[in-house]
Amino acid sequence: MVEAQTWTTRRMSNPRLHTLDTNDQLQLDIPQTPPSDQRNNGSNINNNNLVTTSLIIASWYFSNIGVLLLNKYLLSFYGYRYPIFLTMLHMLSCAAYSYAAINVVQFVPYQQIHSKKQFLKIFALSAIFCFSVVCGNTSLRYLPVSFNQAIGATTPFFTAIFAFLITCKKETAEVYLALLPVVLGIVVSTNSEPLFHLFGFLVCVGSTAGRALKSVVQGIILTSEAEKLHSMNLLLYMAPLAAMILL
Repeated sequence: MVEAQTWTTRRMSNPRLHTLDTNDQLQLDIPQTPPSDQRNNGSNINNNNLVTTSLIIASWYFSNIGVLLLNKYLLSFYGYRYPIFLTMLHMLSCAAYSYAAINVVQFVPYQQIHSKKQFLKIFALSAIFCFSVVCGNTSLRYLPVSFNQAIGATTPFFTAIFAFLITCKKETAEVYLALLPVVLGIVVSTNSEPLFHLFGFLVCVGSTAGRALKSVVQGIILTSEAEKLHSMNLLLYMAPLAAMILL
């Protein structure tokens, strides 16, 4: 004989799910809805992080433009002819500001160098940074700022090349194809630039390549699990070494 089934008639229930065995009932764990004040606090934190990040990016953007225009004014219009000494002053200022941020304001905790290998990496990064900044400041004497920044737009192209040569990191084919129009655009603008200067162009390309190489080496130092440094501590060690190299 076929056992009969009992059908419940409770509202919003499916009678087919209820049999004589009352112990086999479905239990659903529905998470509690967070209170409104907790949701508002989470959204406020996200908004504050977004505002902080936007302010940092805007500050970097406008300070970079300000330094570039000021260097152009000093080297081209004011008649200052010492780009290496100007770069050394830049490095000394970075060292002073990073020291104040770490030891006075205590913006980030102080970190020490752990090994000779780590010191050599920082020293190599300082030399690359000096080469990039000196070439960039020198190119401003011969090239307009707009053309200088147009050449600097090829930095991702050199970064992809150095990342492949040093870390064997391959990008996707779409990335390489996206970089080709940038390089071709610089070639076209070079042929049509009325204030083109060969030496200025070469040192500007050297500055761009040095900037890309610095990004790759800096990424290795900042992401190393055994010898990881905060970017502010890296600047604290790198800037005095760069000033000594330029001296």
